[in-house]
Amino acid sequence: MSWHPHITVATIVEVDGRFLMVEESKGGRLVLNQPAGHLEPHETLRQAAVRETLEETGWEVALAGVVGIYLYTAPSNGVTYQRVCFAATPVRHEPHRELDSGIVAAPWMTRDELADQPERWRSELILRCIDDYLAGPPHDLAVIRD
Repeated sequence: MSWHPHITVATIVEVDGRFLMVEESKGGRLVLNQPAGHLEPHETLRQAAVRETLEETGWEVALAGVVGIYLYTAPSNGVTYQRVCFAATPVRHEPHRELDSGIVAAPWMTRDELADQPERWRSELILRCIDDYLAGPPHDLAVIRD
């Protein structure tokens, strides 16, 4: 049996104590996640983070740093994910942009609102990444070599 970890990116976008989240349909229920997704062929990690955030939320962002790199094995399916989580600032919103399939909304939520709903988290990385961001500062973007 071969093992193939999935490389993913996520962004922490915070304005006045509220974080940009994604509410999506997964496995027949609505779950919350950061704007996140898989690295595509011929794409840098930075490009993937900006693209995924725009596709899932309608927000163009500017990357500000690296929050952390996480290794997570999903208990539901045993798949291992390597997540590179970026800090980002919002640049421009495209409110009429069609969001990715399965995305229901892109709400702004406080850390406490998220902490109160663990049953809705797509994974435990949601709060872990936010807490690491809040503990700051993020690592310089130069730590990511394209």
